[in-house]
Amino acid sequence: MEFIWVLFAFVFGVLARAVALPPLIGYLLAGFLLHFAGVQASDSLQTLADLGITLLLFTIGLKLNVKGLLQTAVWGGALSNLLLWTLVFTGLAMLPISYGLGYFAGLTWQAAILIGFALSFSSTVCVVKVLEGSGDLKSRHGKLAVGILVVQDVLAVVFMVVATGQQPSIWAFGLLFLLLLRRPIGYFLDRVGHDELLPLAGFFLALGGYELFAAVGIKGDLGALVAGVLLSGSVKSAELYRSLMSFKDLFLIGFFLSIGFTALPTLDMVYVALLIALLIPIKSFLFFNFHGLLGLRARTAYLNSLILGNYSEFGLIVIALSIGLGWLAKEWLVVLALAVAFSFVITSVGYRYSHTIYRLFKGFITRFEEQGKQYDDTFVLPANAEVLVVGMGRVGKGAYMSLSKAMGNKVWGIDSDEQRAKHLQAQQARVLFGDAEDVDLWQNMDLSQIRLILLALPYIDDIQNIQEQLRASHYQGKVVAFARYEDQIAALSQCGIDRIFNFYTEAGVGFADESLALLAEAETG
Repeated sequence: MEFIWVLFAFVFGVLARAVALPPLIGYLLAGFLLHFAGVQASDSLQTLADLGITLLLFTIGLKLNVKGLLQTAVWGGALSNLLLWTLVFTGLAMLPISYGLGYFAGLTWQAAILIGFALSFSSTVCVVKVLEGSGDLKSRHGKLAVGILVVQDVLAVVFMVVATGQQPSIWAFGLLFLLLLRRPIGYFLDRVGHDELLPLAGFFLALGGYELFAAVGIKGDLGALVAGVLLSGSVKSAELYRSLMSFKDLFLIGFFLSIGFTALPTLDMVYVALLIALLIPIKSFLFFNFHGLLGLRARTAYLNSLILGNYSEFGLIVIALSIGLGWLAKEWLVVLALAVAFSFVITSVGYRYSHTIYRLFKGFITRFEEQGKQYDDTFVLPANAEVLVVGMGRVGKGAYMSLSKAMGNKVWGIDSDEQRAKHLQAQQARVLFGDAEDVDLWQNMDLSQIRLILLALPYIDDIQNIQEQLRASHYQGKVVAFARYEDQIAALSQCGIDRIFNFYTEAGVGFADESLALLAEAETG
């Protein structure tokens, strides 16, 4: 990566963070400014962008539950939104087409359908980045969003095959035998170890899946996703995911920068792109309405529609292909690239305040929910519960086990990952499934007997939001939280948490205490 790319990406990423925006917005701006300054994009930037997307899809596969794709809310949500949004956009576009306004002049209704179809996809890169940054990737609405994204990606691949007329090779049927490699690959990863060989194995599998699918005439990105799915649920999948996180995020910077290098926009292009970006609430409403009809909670439908309302990088691929086939003017690639960039900003900023917005407008949002609906992710605490551990990852599980030894069945855990909660329940752990950022969860819960709540979560935004929910629910007990870095301790101290533990310091203290206890046992023995 050239130094000038790194410099601009870093500077504008820091500036975005300084004004409480996700760094990816800074990367988008850096790409447009570099292009405006006359800096040329080289093939290496596109290589980095492609590698980032390949790793992203591979890591999605590592966390993907294939059975979840069979849910009506997943495939139904993807197909219904594609059809309804395309029809709605085409209808709206016919007005400026009829009057010959700007870049709409000369467009046919067939071209409008094509543009609407391209804009029906949601951004896999943006959605996953935002969900990861908020800790919601494993939540119910997070898994639903990822499932819809996967279905959309498959539909995009089908379109590209039909549009180009290129049929997959007869050897593509041989890919079905990849299912037989699930156990051998898992066995192979178990013996790779925990050092640099593990992420190297991840690169090998992700790129190998890409090249294998591309060799038989299927889009390589789908191969990277399938390679990850083959490993999902294996012993090493979680560790492999963590080892690839930093690489994936670094390479994805190339993707965000590359959007700015698509083409240099004119002011008229910016106006049209902004107009298209203003249609995002309509796209979000279509998602919200359909999921409401399927009987989902209003909160789940609301969060899902908010995160999926953006436009997609796959839409740019569809438009580029259409331009190459002579179906659209080349200016539309620039317009849609700008619209995609604007949609990333809207999604990133909007989702940051999603839980606060739901709490403030809960009465209005839940009006679209069926009357008397029972929530299976809210619950009544047992009468003997006195301590709650929120987040049953490595830290939370360790805290739960230690407290259970001292206090027995007075200690309970909560986790937003339904699979993890069920797995721990099968091990006789007192763990309940629920999203602690859900205002309904705390408002429906009697907290009068709870003396202590431990927030064992990796993201301080989540911790701050939960503390706000607890305050709104008039919780009177104590709250403690974990922080990984010193600056996080200062931020958490301002939101009223009673005690904040430094993750690494406390681990060292616990290690020392256990060692001293071992010495004492040896001396008395």
